[in-house]
Amino acid sequence: MKKILSCLIILALFAIPLGCPGQNGQDESKEKITVLLDWFPNTNHTGLYVAQELGYYEEEGLEVEIIQPAEGGTAQLIASGQGDFGVSYQEEVTIARSQDIPVVAIAAVIQHNTSGFASPVDKNIKSPLDFEGKSYGGWGSPAETAIIQALLDKYQGDINKVNFINIGSADFFTSIQKDIDFSMIYWGWTGIEAEIRNIDLNFIPIADEIKALDFYTPVLIANEDKIARDPDLISSFLKATARGYQYAIESPKEAADILLQRVPELDPELVRASQQYLAGQYQAEAAAWGVMNLEVWKNYVDFMYENKLIEKNIDASQAFTNDFLPRK
Repeated sequence: MKKILSCLIILALFAIPLGCPGQNGQDESKEKITVLLDWFPNTNHTGLYVAQELGYYEEEGLEVEIIQPAEGGTAQLIASGQGDFGVSYQEEVTIARSQDIPVVAIAAVIQHNTSGFASPVDKNIKSPLDFEGKSYGGWGSPAETAIIQALLDKYQGDINKVNFINIGSADFFTSIQKDIDFSMIYWGWTGIEAEIRNIDLNFIPIADEIKALDFYTPVLIANEDKIARDPDLISSFLKATARGYQYAIESPKEAADILLQRVPELDPELVRASQQYLAGQYQAEAAAWGVMNLEVWKNYVDFMYENKLIEKNIDASQAFTNDFLPRK
């Protein structure tokens, strides 16, 4: 308190800014930025928390706040300046750009689409053709229908024989005991949780079925205008973030402990098992963490356009950039 009062007295006497520390403990010399998550904190986000906890952002002159958006898609919030960086996914970025919303993907958090259709083994859903006569629990996205349609077309199935039920954000494990037979999950979280619970699932990875569906999810995004105005900020943020994810790749146990320290309400067993799985997924076979491939973007953009998920096609090369990832 004496230190704060001394600073205030000096300011009053000389009427010049002397850089007194903020009363809330924030370092006024650091550039404050916000990162909006796409969902509740989980192991997709570990690299962000690691970079924050281990001081990687601080070394780049950044003070980072990681927050979960209350409502609205991350792309819309980032485009409207309600955050500096966000966690999104290729589908959202593609839709946004088709609507002239200026967001750009700046890094892939995970190299491959780890989602798929999961069902209890007693439902006997081993192939997309087995979707017929079953109830699918989803969140009402047209993309879900398009993906199921594409898989059934591959196997000469009939989507009219699938019963669609909108379960919103309801828990997968609760839903499969009630109204639904199968649903789309991310193996790196819900699939790992099923293993921990000793619940046997049949799982059909989407990326294994159709090449165009091996898209980037999640990705980090920024406002196109901010990229143009402050490229050094983008580079600094990604330099620190890449270090965070590299740490998670090399030290998954320690990275899991950092996430649990920052988000103590998470299940420790699930976080540690999921972190071990994702350690091999963040970079996979890519030359470095975060790198994206034009073919992956173009394939899924074309899929979305052909399936009327976007009203106009976009230039896939403008939807992402690798330019600000750290050079080795």
